[in-house]
Amino acid sequence: MADHVSQTRPAPSAPSTSFNYPFAAAPDIIRSHQKDAYFEGVLMNHISDILRQLYGARFLHKWTAEASTFADLSYLALTTLIGNRTLGEEYCDIIQIEDDTLRLPSITRRAGYILTAILLPYSLNRLLPSFRARIRSKLERNLRRLSKDQQQSSRSYKIQSYILRHLAAITSPSPIHAATLTVFYFTGSYYQLSKRIWGLRYIFTKKIGESEARIGYEVLGVLLVLQIAVQSWIHLNSTVAEFSQPAHTANSHASGTALLDNGVEVSLDQNSFTSSNELLLDASSGAGSTINIERAMHTPILSAPRVELKGDDVMAWIKGAQQRRCTLCLEDLKDPSATQCGHVFCWTCIGDWVREKPECPLCRRGCLAQHILPLRS
Repeated sequence: MADHVSQTRPAPSAPSTSFNYPFAAAPDIIRSHQKDAYFEGVLMNHISDILRQLYGARFLHKWTAEASTFADLSYLALTTLIGNRTLGEEYCDIIQIEDDTLRLPSITRRAGYILTAILLPYSLNRLLPSFRARIRSKLERNLRRLSKDQQQSSRSYKIQSYILRHLAAITSPSPIHAATLTVFYFTGSYYQLSKRIWGLRYIFTKKIGESEARIGYEVLGVLLVLQIAVQSWIHLNSTVAEFSQPAHTANSHASGTALLDNGVEVSLDQNSFTSSNELLLDASSGAGSTINIERAMHTPILSAPRVELKGDDVMAWIKGAQQRRCTLCLEDLKDPSATQCGHVFCWTCIGDWVREKPECPLCRRGCLAQHILPLRS
């Protein structure tokens, strides 16, 4: 395909003039995407404020993913779906066209792009944890049966052990995203996989002078290729070494993933694309979220709260009924704990919140689990 899209307009009293619309370069596409992401975040903040005022912070915490999906859908429905340009596209003077007809996208392609770009990732995030759990359960049953039959050296046992260890990486879309981004850095055509599926490209709506440089990101593409190649080589070597180990040694590493409290499965393999060892405070201790939080906050978690602000005599220096209530659970504070910005919540409530979103629920200042301070009278 040529680098320009031509539009010829014949004039009755003058020779026909031809205008060239060059395809947008990678920097402009990325800048447009970042601008759209900014405005989607602004819309998400307004929706969050409305939900927090109507239903409370606990409701918002539970439905954050759905609220974010609704914000993204609303933004694209008000722009792309009805045939308008997004704010990012207007900012960069680019417009979408069909790569085969070189015309403005039809309603079918626009709707298909929105569905695959927004709803498909949301559906995968909701379905993948349960799908992985079923596959994991089936593999573990098969491995126990093969172990009982003394078939640890069989090819079936080794293959299923490998799949079980790397289940999170095998079922993760991260390699597809990495490959899509790598191809984009080399070609500058499709920044998202959904745009490649529906054949949507960008062109400039202004004339580009011959002296204007149109740089690309080929260097970043080379770096990504090198990173993927090195990771693949290390993973291949480690896999060959594991297959050459005795059966009882390989069996001790049969489970190479951990299941977090919210149903997300992370890989413990350092060489996998979805390596998430930094998220786990103790890889050998499994997926117990209670141990993780206890290690992070350096404070033991008890079955009952140490301090509960039911009576005015408990922590009397906290004045006012409103200040003695947690804004997350809307109940009396239990084990009051302060963030770095000074807001006070229940120990369990703020611990659960920062695990999902590491920021203060009220002022949205960054807050990590290890920075939460329990208050004592």
